[in-house]
Amino acid sequence: MADNKDRAGGRAVPSYQWVDCDLTTVVRRYDRLAKHIKLFEWLLFLPRGLRERSVVALNLHPGDRVLCIGCGTGRNFSFLRDAVGSTGRIYGIDISPGMLARARAQCAANNWDNIELIECDAAGYVAPAPVDAVLFSLSYTTMPHHQSVLRNAWNQLRLGGRMVIMDAKLPAGFGGRLLLPFSLWLMKHTMLGNPLVRPWEELAEIADEFAMSEYLLGSYYICRATKRRTAIGAAIEHRIAAE
Repeated sequence: MADNKDRAGGRAVPSYQWVDCDLTTVVRRYDRLAKHIKLFEWLLFLPRGLRERSVVALNLHPGDRVLCIGCGTGRNFSFLRDAVGSTGRIYGIDISPGMLARARAQCAANNWDNIELIECDAAGYVAPAPVDAVLFSLSYTTMPHHQSVLRNAWNQLRLGGRMVIMDAKLPAGFGGRLLLPFSLWLMKHTMLGNPLVRPWEELAEIADEFAMSEYLLGSYYICRATKRRTAIGAAIEHRIAAE
């Protein structure tokens, strides 16, 4: 934390910063946290049903392909599979082998054979085919290179595909400023989610269609974007079809 001068009165005001951990540190932290995810959801007041709402926002259909980035222990899989059915395909990627071990156990216990789990860095992952939807669920702010991951994920989306980011954030106004020091300390010692990152702004910058909803007094949110055809692209497709 550093002190900056307030323009209005020359007063020293705190300026908070976040230092990203390297990916090896992130892996070790989440390997240790894997068995405690349910507990942390309770301690951090994750609104009931928020995971399901984030999947609903993807507007999935039977047979769709969906990419779940930072899938963790597979807490979203039951909702995703209900949406895409047995004919759909779910690609769950995570950098933590400890998280994926629990996700694999869940898939085996439920005989989910249309979920493919991949241990890798999301910034370099390429899906076997363009996907209909991408989900970041409580994972985006934990990635030090989140913007690279976002761009790569956006490139995996087919035209007309949807991307959803569900995560926690600080409430707006004085309440958020008051909570910031504690939030920085808490995240550094637990989930490594950077509270200074603003994923909704980063997604809105690249999206053709964007919407956002907030929950629990602005402490959680779901933002959704659609990858639309451009006017030029639509004209080219129409010309090719006519020819």
